[in-house]
Amino acid sequence: MTNLVTQIADKVRPVGVTSNYGDPVEVGDSTLIPVSVGWYGFGAGGDDDANGGGGGGAVSLPVGAYVRRPGQDLAFEPNLISLLTVSIPVIWVTGKVLTKLVRAFKK
Repeated sequence: MTNLVTQIADKVRPVGVTSNYGDPVEVGDSTLIPVSVGWYGFGAGGDDDANGGGGGGAVSLPVGAYVRRPGQDLAFEPNLISLLTVSIPVIWVTGKVLTKLVRAFKK
């Protein structure tokens, strides 16, 4: 079973670069290259009776695009909605930690 998971991971690994950087798209006189952050995972298990199973999953989050405009250098422009989506849990956890720290120092 371990060999099967290794084989699947080896076949999927090269796909990462093409899934994180999309094909260039012409919009008017500008060229956009979409960028995302992606990750995947696989797992498998079995017992002594040759019973087994496995599964996997993947996530891709669009983070922005490289933009090339006439007469300008290539520049990265972030996807603000994705940045807000990612920052909300970070802000929430930071608030919880700060609250606990303040309470701990008051005692």
